[in-house]
Amino acid sequence: MSYAILLCWSAAAALAAWYAAGVAQTITYVTLADGRRKERRLPLSFKLLLPLAPNLRAMAQGPGMDAARRRADDRIVAAGFEGLLAGWEFLALRALVPLCFGLPWILLVHLGARASAPLAAAAPAFDLLGIALFALQPVLWLRHAVARRQRAILRSLPFVLDLLTLSVEAGMDFMSALQRTVEGRRIDELGEEILRVVREIQLGTTRRAALRTMARRIDLPDVRSVVNALVQADELGVSVGAILRIQADQIRQRRFDRAEKLANEAPVKLLAPLLLFIFPAVFLILLGPVMHRLFAQLAGR
Repeated sequence: MSYAILLCWSAAAALAAWYAAGVAQTITYVTLADGRRKERRLPLSFKLLLPLAPNLRAMAQGPGMDAARRRADDRIVAAGFEGLLAGWEFLALRALVPLCFGLPWILLVHLGARASAPLAAAAPAFDLLGIALFALQPVLWLRHAVARRQRAILRSLPFVLDLLTLSVEAGMDFMSALQRTVEGRRIDELGEEILRVVREIQLGTTRRAALRTMARRIDLPDVRSVVNALVQADELGVSVGAILRIQADQIRQRRFDRAEKLANEAPVKLLAPLLLFIFPAVFLILLGPVMHRLFAQLAGR
């Protein structure tokens, strides 16, 4: 009987591993404004649990979850996963991840606690720590995805502003310059946003509204500054080329200031690894042989 139970558990584990391997190989895409698809990588835990999310749809779309759902929708759009993951699905995953992965974690901890008395004493702490980490995993992933996309947009922004400045000063209107910028370079994170602005304007949205919507989506101070300057130039009739050149210079200066700030913070951040790892290693390398001989002599006496 024990062999049959062991065989059943082995078969279940093999099927689960086969399913997880198949899900891990699936490629997920988002659809850009011009109809093209671009790959976006979801965590394996999300891919495994997304089929279960509709079971919690009533809870995630309840009246008390409106604010959280809108906030999740905004963050998902800022991370570039619009159309691939909805706000209510993210809220459902926040409940499913600790539930589906926390229970096996607790089981493993208590199985190990049976074999080790110190682990048995610390088992409740390990249980709470594992559940907390699984509960935080979706939030941390989304925060990291938003930060990564914002960094990519900040890197591309000065170069794109330079291209727009050259195009406008060469005699193009602003819309033609935007289209030429999107067509003439690889579609990156900022290119996706500009492409969406161009399509919204072509569908009848005003240029000011499309730019302000882009600024809200990206949620970056530098982008808001550029958009506000362009909207004011449009309202006052100021030269767009001059505004773009000024904004590009200001963004480069702010980027230099951020790099200088990070460089000044580097020695402070290196202090903890230096004290925890490098100094003890040097101490062991230099004084280890001396201490070994000393202890050997004391033991011989």
